[in-house]
Amino acid sequence: MNNRLLAGRYELIEKTGEGGMAIVYKGKDRLLNRYVAIKILRPEFTKDEKFIENFIKESQAAAGLTHPNIVGVYDVGREGNIHYIVMELIEGKPLSEIIEEKGKLDYKEAVDFTIQIAQALSLAHKNQIVHRDVKPHNVLVTSQGVAKLADFGIAMPLTKADMNESSDKVMGSVHYFSPEQARGAYVDERSDIYSLGVVLYEMLTGHVPFDGDNPVSIALMHINENIPSAKDEVSSVPYQVDRIIKKATEKYQSKRYKNVDDMIEDLKSVSYIESRFGQNALYGPYGDKAVETAVPEDGNDPKDEKNSKNGKGHNSPAKKDGKKNDGDKPGGILAFLKSDKGSKAIIIGGIVILIIGAILLMGAFMGWFGNHEEEIEVPKFVGMTYEEAVAKAEELGLEIERGDDVYSNDQEEGYVAAQSVTDGSKVKPGKTIVLNVSKGKRDGVMPKVTGMTLDEAKQTLEDLGYVLGTTIEVTSTETKGTVVNQSVEAGEPADQGTVVNLEISDGQGVEEVAVPDLSGYTPDEAKSALNALNLSVGDVTYEEKSDIPENTIFWQSVTPGNYVPIKTKISYKVSKQIDAEEQAKKEAEEKKKREEAEKKAYEKWLKEREDHKVWVVDKEAVYEDKVIIDQEAVEAWDEEVDTGEVDDEGNPIYETVHHDAIPEESHVEQELVSEEEGHYEYEEGYRDGDFKYEG
Repeated sequence: MNNRLLAGRYELIEKTGEGGMAIVYKGKDRLLNRYVAIKILRPEFTKDEKFIENFIKESQAAAGLTHPNIVGVYDVGREGNIHYIVMELIEGKPLSEIIEEKGKLDYKEAVDFTIQIAQALSLAHKNQIVHRDVKPHNVLVTSQGVAKLADFGIAMPLTKADMNESSDKVMGSVHYFSPEQARGAYVDERSDIYSLGVVLYEMLTGHVPFDGDNPVSIALMHINENIPSAKDEVSSVPYQVDRIIKKATEKYQSKRYKNVDDMIEDLKSVSYIESRFGQNALYGPYGDKAVETAVPEDGNDPKDEKNSKNGKGHNSPAKKDGKKNDGDKPGGILAFLKSDKGSKAIIIGGIVILIIGAILLMGAFMGWFGNHEEEIEVPKFVGMTYEEAVAKAEELGLEIERGDDVYSNDQEEGYVAAQSVTDGSKVKPGKTIVLNVSKGKRDGVMPKVTGMTLDEAKQTLEDLGYVLGTTIEVTSTETKGTVVNQSVEAGEPADQGTVVNLEISDGQGVEEVAVPDLSGYTPDEAKSALNALNLSVGDVTYEEKSDIPENTIFWQSVTPGNYVPIKTKISYKVSKQIDAEEQAKKEAEEKKKREEAEKKAYEKWLKEREDHKVWVVDKEAVYEDKVIIDQEAVEAWDEEVDTGEVDDEGNPIYETVHHDAIPEESHVEQELVSEEEGHYEYEEGYRDGDFKYEG
């Protein structure tokens, strides 16, 4: 399919990958002169009308999502039976490949990727789009470490039949299924949160939590079993990160994060706590690692010097011989505190107090003791200038991140066109909100309205300042009411106010397919090829061919590549082996007929010999370009020849033609000019005459 042109615009350059549902090509948009990724659905999915309908709707909705962590969707279309999506071309690797290369990721890197994916889902969920297929294979990571989520709208619920197959399509997704997806129950935004929790687990451990020989067994694990602890397997995973995974992957949707923004808050708090209180604070109340490793900021542990002198490590026991320590002897606590051991106890106690204080602060941030911090209502930044939005955010205690510069028909250049958190939402102070800024209207370029309903096309044209002209219904295989043609092609320059006429499908068209080239096929292969395209076998004729392999097709009734209605019958001819005995018999019969014809001709003309009309011709020279003539002497004579004209009275006019005498010459070689039923005409200078064979 390489180098094919879709919609007269998108050139397929090379295949870059394929999955269970689609094949991906690197392509070029000739109109905008940029490289793109083009995803083409596999043929088996194009027969499911409901899936195609949902695919188009969700892909078009996803095309409206603009976010640094979402692979941009530029166009969705169909050409013949090819359904395709045109997307942003990402130079990078799938997250699945990064996990495979590294084995497992450092928790900081894993948390960073998870936050980026979650931010992409946040925008999608606010636009009522559920991804349904969050997995590392659908996350592309650029060379700068930016994670971009792809394939919105391409995921589809699997049937029971799918679940009983061990296909790549099913096996690739079921590892990340939420329990409700596995049961075929209601799916919402929290289903994506579950899948994201599984992805985080895989990044930290290097493998998925559940695996099996078939999709059914894996799905049952998601339904019945809890996700294993990542920390139990990888000790360096902070407890708080493990807690986030457990909450995201609760079996019941109601027990998970209410929305992905809450999950983002917890993920960001991990790095915040580490930056404020050190990495050890992440391990505090659920293990003794913090106590074992905590040291003052100067990096020197007071007990190191003492223990090194005694040749003891940090964990050497205080009493090996069962004797009491000095602190247990009479003399009071004051004497003990003045001793070396007492000083050491004071230092250790201070460290413990600091650790406990850090734990209490961390608990406050993580909500262990209840969080009474006042939340902020997000204002409507859309419609403000970017500078106004930044000032407003600072006033409220929010952070602003500038996203993409985008075209907008609603906002003037420099004004905010979209925000990552919906206005009216409640967020915590310090929340980062991504703002896309308008580049102004994109005037002068006609949108693509083919594939839309008439109402959708009208609204799109009017929104951009164009005028809907005439609409006529035409015969088409597209769904009734779908726009199949527009008078001004998509992407063409067009001033506002341009009138656009549309052709609407009546849904009565007959689907056509290209006829395959059957040459060299066996009849069985041809039948399979035709049936696959919903074509039928017509008349089959067998003919003897010595230069074509036996039982192969060498002719077909319709030229390959021509389009015909489905169910058309295609006839073809098949070669069969020549029977040598039968062939020899046929040649013998033809030779006999030829000899009989020659004999009859000889006998006929032998009887009609006349003195001045017959020349004797050498029998052996009859079939050559030159003939040898034994001619008799002929005296000169005059001949009256009809001119074909008439006189005034209507009588024919004759003229006299004089023929010179021909002297007797033997064996004169003459050029043979023509031959017809025994009559030979020779070059000028010799009389025409009939012949007889020299017996």
